[in-house]
Amino acid sequence: MRKAVLLPASCAGAWRSVRMASSGMALRGPLANKVALVTASTDGIGFAIARRLARDGAHVVISSRKQQNVDRAVAVLQEEGLSVAGTVCHVGKTEDRKRLVATILDVNVKATALMTKAVVPEMEKRGGGSVVIVASMGAYLPFPLWMDKAREKNIKETLHIRRIGKPDDCAGIVSFLCSEDASYITGETVVVSGGAPSRL
Repeated sequence: MRKAVLLPASCAGAWRSVRMASSGMALRGPLANKVALVTASTDGIGFAIARRLARDGAHVVISSRKQQNVDRAVAVLQEEGLSVAGTVCHVGKTEDRKRLVATILDVNVKATALMTKAVVPEMEKRGGGSVVIVASMGAYLPFPLWMDKAREKNIKETLHIRRIGKPDDCAGIVSFLCSEDASYITGETVVVSGGAPSRL
């Protein structure tokens, strides 16, 4: 499960370094002056979300389990002129979780609630913030991880828009939900599914 959490820059040294590194830049965009911590963000949907949040003005902290993956993702985004920093974090390891933001336990069960609990006091100090929790469509409609041409064709036929989703298809909605334009949206489930059946 991936989580995009907007936090104040004072939460950790990594966030302070991001803000300092970008202090000479003119901040603009719907997420200007916000810091986004995105776990599991060195590839796929997590990376697309991190890129979009940075493009929309947020200072982004990339994290993943392997240092080389973090370094690669940070380098790619910095090459694009985006304000990012990175840190290794295996959200299943206590020491990594504590270093990143707070005590988090089981990745797909308790982690979301405990991550939110850890950051809410900081959001309250700042006067606001956003927590966006991203999960796979498997939460609604389990399907095999393997894929071949026949399976892909079958999946496309069940989708209203007749194509397989891409990571960037998820990034825009996360950025919107983190922006002031979505400040009156709370506690909602937004499904990005290409029209696939999706019911809790």
